[in-house]
Order: sequence, then structure tokens, then C-alpha cells
Amino acid sequence: MIFFKIESLLGNISFGCFFLTMLAYWFRAAFFIQSKTFGNQLNKVGFSTIVLANLFSAGLLICRGISAGHFPLSNLYESLIFLTWAVSLVHIFLEKKIPTRENIVGVIFSPLLLFISGFATLSLPAQMQEITPLIPALKSNWLMMHVSIMMLSYAALLAGSLMAVVFLVVAKESQPVLLNEQKAQGENSLSEVLDQLSYRTLGIGFPLLTLGILSGAVWANEAWGSYWSWDPKETWALITWFIFAIYLHLRISYGWEGKRPAVLASVGFLFVWICYLGVNLFGSGLHSYGWFSK
Repeated sequence: MIFFKIESLLGNISFGCFFLTMLAYWFRAAFFIQSKTFGNQLNKVGFSTIVLANLFSAGLLICRGISAGHFPLSNLYESLIFLTWAVSLVHIFLEKKIPTRENIVGVIFSPLLLFISGFATLSLPAQMQEITPLIPALKSNWLMMHVSIMMLSYAALLAGSLMAVVFLVVAKESQPVLLNEQKAQGENSLSEVLDQLSYRTLGIGFPLLTLGILSGAVWANEAWGSYWSWDPKETWALITWFIFAIYLHLRISYGWEGKRPAVLASVGFLFVWICYLGVNLFGSGLHSYGWFSK
């Protein structure tokens, strides 16, 4: 009971931190984009609250693991909390890689984090948030390796593909005069920074997805006697893998940059959500432990 209360408190606090993070970054972008004093203070508030949210999410997972007696990634609720922790970690890292004046990282990721956190803590039915005994197939050391790697890959792929979506918007709205001035001063434009960071982040997410699929195949053979059964989750994971494999192939082998690969990565953003959340909510199969009707 005490762990349940602590988990509820940590979940509410982390949601509040994500909400404050979004307010700070969006207020800065909307009203104080030119301010070097108050605008910078809002940036500091946003960054501080995202760090706190990350720590509280980690604390929630630790409490959940202690209370459950196993690695806290056995149902949809726990995976959503893990995803908020992982995406916020990517946010913290990328915050240092984009010039502060652009303030784009917080503007991009804070609504996504607020949505995931709110969906987990406020929208999921109470019975889907409860700790339940592991089904036989999940009683394996592969649980921690396979599921955590898959969730980390989802976090990196969502972050990279979301930056590709924003890149398409920024590249369309960018003023040529401003871009020329930045190039004359030896600076990269915001769109160029987004393009490169999107590429590098997806370059991390793709091998993680590959390793996650391979480890899942080995685990499936141990649990069900087959490496691959064309379960809905397996099928969509393979489709997602092909999307980003094509993206990286075109960038590495053919030197594609800018809008063309960004369009493909934007499509990948949708496919990651279908693979992760769509199958869990609406699909029925061996991986649908968070199936909505259950």
C-alpha cells in the first residue's frame, strides 16, 4: 500500500513537472524569444523541471520494481512510464546540442512528454495500472534486456523522427535572407541542425531496434518454440525496421539530406506509434499484454 501511494505521488509530480516544462518553453518561444534575461530564465526553469521529471520517473520505476518484485516493464502502464523517462533523457542530452537561442528542443519534446505522461497516469484505466503477476512467458531474464532495449529504441526513433517532422516545417518557413546571413557568419541554420541531430538520433535508435528484434526472436524461441510467428507486434516491428533501414541506407549510400529523408523519417514516426501503442491497444496477439479490452 505504501509503495502504491509513493508511485501515485511520483507519477503526479512527474506529470506536473512535464506540464511546467511545456509552459516554460512555450512561453519563452511565444513571448520572450528576443529576451536575453527573462527568456534565459524560462529556459533554465524548463531544463530544471525536465531533469526533475526524469528523476521522478526513474524513482517511480524503481518503486514499481521493488513493489512488483520484477523489472517494471511487464504491462502498458510501466512501458509508458519507461518511455517518458527515456524520451526525457534524450531531451536532456539534445538540449545541450542545439543553440539556446533557438529554444527548439523543449518546444518539440515537452508536448510529447506531457501527452505520454498524461496518458499513462490519467487516461489508462485503474486496472491497467495495477501490478499483476507475470505470465509464464515473461518470467525470464530476457524481459529486462529485450523490452528495455526496445523501449530505448522507440524513444530514440520517436525523438529523431519528430525532429524530422519539425525540420520539414522549419525548412518550409525559413527565410532565405536569414539563412544566407547565418552561412556568411559560419553558423548552421536551425533546419540544418535539426536535420543532422535527427539523422544522428535515428542512427542510435536503429541499431537498438535491431538488437531488440534479435533478442526478442531468441526469447520467443525459448518461450514459444519459434523465432518468428508473425505476431502483430513482430510484423509492425519489422515494417518499422525496414522504414528506418531505407532511411539510413539513402543517407549513407546515396548522400540524401534535407527534405527527402525527412519525409521518410516522418512516416517512420507514425509507424513507431503503431508498432508500440496501436498494437497494444487494438491488436490481439502474443505481445498484447496491454490490450485495451483486457
